[in-house]
Amino acid sequence: MRQSLLAGAWALALGLLTLVNDPAAAMGLDPAFHRGLLGPERALGAVIWSHGRSLDNEDYKAPTPPYLRVLCDSGWDVYRFDRLRDGDTLTASSRRLVAIVADFKKRGYRRIVLAGQSFGAFLALMAADDSDDVDAVVATAPAAFGDFQEYYDTWQLNATRLYPLLENVKSARVMLFFFHGDDFDPGGRGETSRAILSQHGTGFAVVDQPAYLTGHWISSSGAFLRRFGDCIRQFADDDKSSGEFDCTPVWGERPSAELRVPSEVLHAHIQAPRLNALLGASAPVSAGLHGGKTDPAAEDAWYGFYPNGREVLIAIEAVTGRELTAIYAIGPGIDSGEPAEWSRRRGHIEGHELVFDQKGESTLRFRPRDYGGLNATWISPDGSTKMEAGMRRIDTANLPIRTTAALEGDQLQ
Repeated sequence: MRQSLLAGAWALALGLLTLVNDPAAAMGLDPAFHRGLLGPERALGAVIWSHGRSLDNEDYKAPTPPYLRVLCDSGWDVYRFDRLRDGDTLTASSRRLVAIVADFKKRGYRRIVLAGQSFGAFLALMAADDSDDVDAVVATAPAAFGDFQEYYDTWQLNATRLYPLLENVKSARVMLFFFHGDDFDPGGRGETSRAILSQHGTGFAVVDQPAYLTGHWISSSGAFLRRFGDCIRQFADDDKSSGEFDCTPVWGERPSAELRVPSEVLHAHIQAPRLNALLGASAPVSAGLHGGKTDPAAEDAWYGFYPNGREVLIAIEAVTGRELTAIYAIGPGIDSGEPAEWSRRRGHIEGHELVFDQKGESTLRFRPRDYGGLNATWISPDGSTKMEAGMRRIDTANLPIRTTAALEGDQLQ
């Protein structure tokens, strides 16, 4: 377990350690990031994130979700509430969380935000039920009673036990995220949660099955940071909000100015055939593709983003028989040292797929989706890592993308 609050950093550390009086539970409060804490006087407040709980793994080892970086960067002190699974129960752990919140308030933190994933989301809400000192809760994929496959008898409790927690929140503003494809989600929780929280008179947000983000753990992805990090920061900062808080993502809806592509993608009229013509009329690449008269370059540019938070764009450049070339571009990563890059890739048509598998480079595969658009698969050169992205057709005219005709070092190797 991470060292709790770096001995001697400041007096808060000793105070927190006094809260850990149950050896079986092995609780610890740790800085979420390897950077200095501002302390109660300088920080905007404290954020305490609670991880989930697994039967077979120690979830305290799970990385801190990247979206919390946004709060840390804006002046919040961000902590993890780390727990061993033995002794980690809803009752015991939520009581300790309430005690930590009270201690933080005594030590001068002006605002307290509790964040949590899955089991940790239940802990955050339970603490907000028991304490007036909690200013806001950010709960992602709340669940504490198993999934559909293995715990069907208790799975519905992830809904029926959630609603009373929302009803009994004392004063905290609450932000909830429910995701499509979450095996722990019984479904229908969004509207019921919204109806309950609207009765409180305080600010709330319910983000129910947002587009492009699927699965129980998606809030730990770079894509979640990109799409909702700023919204979460705004919600945490806005003490005076009342009623429903609008949390509509902007990033990922269209290519951003951070992408880099060669100038010909934006300005030249690349005479490439439409993608459905390449793959065969039986492969519906996009609804309405046959209708209207648009530039072939616009018809054959496609955009999306990977789960790690990097945008991806491909534009077909030339086709000779079943061979083709395309511009492949990715946006910057969420970590330093991951700049936006592009490359000109050579590939071929394989059945209903476009395949780029040059030796020594990542493998790219693009195949039509039945309901329109493309599914992109990226495979690392050594084959050890794979990512997928949904892509949609875009018109490259008047996009904010920067061209790189005069720039060096932007090309993928």
